[in-house]
Amino acid sequence: MKPAMETAAEENTEQSQERKGCFECCIKCLGGVPYASLVATILCFSGVALFCGCGHVALAGTVAILEQHFSTNTSDHALLSEVIQLMQYVIYGIASFFFLYGIILLAEGFYTTSAVKELHGEFKTTACGRCISGMFVFLTYVLGVAWLGVFGFSAVPVFMFYNIWSTCEVIKSPQTNGTAGVEQICVDIRQYGIIPWNAFPGKICGSTLENICNTNEFYMSYHLFIVACAGAGATVIALLIYMMATTYNYAVLKFKSREDCCTKF
Repeated sequence: MKPAMETAAEENTEQSQERKGCFECCIKCLGGVPYASLVATILCFSGVALFCGCGHVALAGTVAILEQHFSTNTSDHALLSEVIQLMQYVIYGIASFFFLYGIILLAEGFYTTSAVKELHGEFKTTACGRCISGMFVFLTYVLGVAWLGVFGFSAVPVFMFYNIWSTCEVIKSPQTNGTAGVEQICVDIRQYGIIPWNAFPGKICGSTLENICNTNEFYMSYHLFIVACAGAGATVIALLIYMMATTYNYAVLKFKSREDCCTKF
């Protein structure tokens, strides 16, 4: 029979080895996480959600403002209404696509990191796997360039609403000389090209313009367009991170025969 002291020492040694084994396993698992792809996925989901959600509501508010104040004849802005409705449907498609694409890129990041670091024994990549990784690199670059255009386009309504808001601030300014001076300050929405030049009234002046700026539709649409533009910018940043991560992972995956190759992406 072994003494009680020896038995207790052996049990403590076994427990310490089990704890050490769990710790090393956790470190290996954390080492295989593609942190850049994870951050890019979170940023991409957040940016696309802000762009699509706020953009959809802001477009609806813009149509309401145009119909109530700048273009009372329905035929004058019929084409614009159809375009905005089409853009709202496109927003649904963008949200769905990027939700799936973000998950695929995150899964590809896990696959590439595990393959390169060979955390699971003799895990070997194939030519098909490298081809798929290269395809993701190309597609991410194309989407990044496209979203730069989306980001620039989303700044246009922000610029337009800011001009209207700044004009209303001029009307409220104490430097404005009397009622006659106020009524000479106008905003012609036709100059932005969103409604035709024969639209009536098309131009709003003075106190009427100030009342428009005080409506909930204008206030909400203006701020929602700002948030949507910020969401588009966040998506561009996320795609830039995806570009770096996918490019680096593909390059290391291609030359993974070197034992010193490893990636944190």
